[in-house]
Amino acid sequence: MTEFLVRHFVKDSENTENASVRTAYGQLSGAVGIAVNILLFVTKILIGFISNSVSVMADAFNNLSDAASSIISFVGAGMAGKPADEEHPFGHGRIEYISAFIVAFLVLLVGASLFKSSVAKIFEPEDMSFSYVSVVILLISICGKFWLAAFNTKLGKRIDSQVMLATAADSRGDVLATSATVLSLLLYKLFSVNCDGVIGVIVSMFVLKAGYEIAKDTLQPIIGEAIDPEVYDRINSFVRKYEGVVGTHDLIVNNYGPSNSIASIHVELPNTMSLDDAHRLLDEIENDIKREMDILLVTHADPVDLNDENTNEVRAIVEDIVKSEEDTKISFHDLRLVHGSEGINVVFDLVTPWNYREEKVREITGRIRKKVRERDKRLNCIITVEHSYGA
Repeated sequence: MTEFLVRHFVKDSENTENASVRTAYGQLSGAVGIAVNILLFVTKILIGFISNSVSVMADAFNNLSDAASSIISFVGAGMAGKPADEEHPFGHGRIEYISAFIVAFLVLLVGASLFKSSVAKIFEPEDMSFSYVSVVILLISICGKFWLAAFNTKLGKRIDSQVMLATAADSRGDVLATSATVLSLLLYKLFSVNCDGVIGVIVSMFVLKAGYEIAKDTLQPIIGEAIDPEVYDRINSFVRKYEGVVGTHDLIVNNYGPSNSIASIHVELPNTMSLDDAHRLLDEIENDIKREMDILLVTHADPVDLNDENTNEVRAIVEDIVKSEEDTKISFHDLRLVHGSEGINVVFDLVTPWNYREEKVREITGRIRKKVRERDKRLNCIITVEHSYGA
């Protein structure tokens, strides 16, 4: 069924890096979610009135909130796919995150309301009526939600959409919540035990949990989350493969939506390379990565002296000492020698992880300075500490 819908409603469905294709996937997900959830809401609300079950009606309004969420997702996908304009030169892709956060707010609001009404039912329970028809329809609802979860998971993984994956998680929560509702009806039928309010509280907790997880997942890219380590390594490897590139560092990636990333990187080049050749090489890298990875990359050239024996010798000493540190995430770059009357200043940048406190950084830099001086008493390290923006 999923592939059938994709074939008929998503043109050029294999080109998932294209913004218009992502928009089509998003709107398909939203439209299917609206249809399924409206159908489930109407069915459950009728059953809830017939059986006088607050847990069934709670589950129905949960589906109604899901339908509203799907409407927001549908509209948000369309707005996020709008091209760049004068006021938004980097496009509107972040609207996808904003719409998902609105969905999370609605889910949390419904969950809180259901929790309140269910607690009231615990203290003032009402009579229930059992119907096999109700149970059968609820079981069908479980199947529908299970399929919807699988549908959004498949589409979400295909286009790497956190919104769809969060919607899938919400649907899985609904499967558990409706299963709890069926359990409430069966307990009443078999043991005449009215635990409708308790089950309603359980349902509301599933709704609240789903809302919290959606909010958490969508706030991260809005605030500014760290780049995926796999993407970080892929960009570095892409740039380093070009002949003439000695190394890379200081990669920063800014996200303006799931399909719009802007990055900057320092590219180490031999200091013997002419300015024209360096400019031509960096232009080639920027154009190639835009075409192959759809990333707008801004490069900065750092000259590296590869022919000076003294510099190479000192670089090898520093590299050996840095590699001897327990944490393999530490690295250095931009090493140069400044000769003075009393010795040689070894100037370089040391990259450490974000979670290193100032005290630990001082310990590391002090240890590196000491070990370098033990190797050669003329060397005095001038270290600038910076944090990595990626893996």
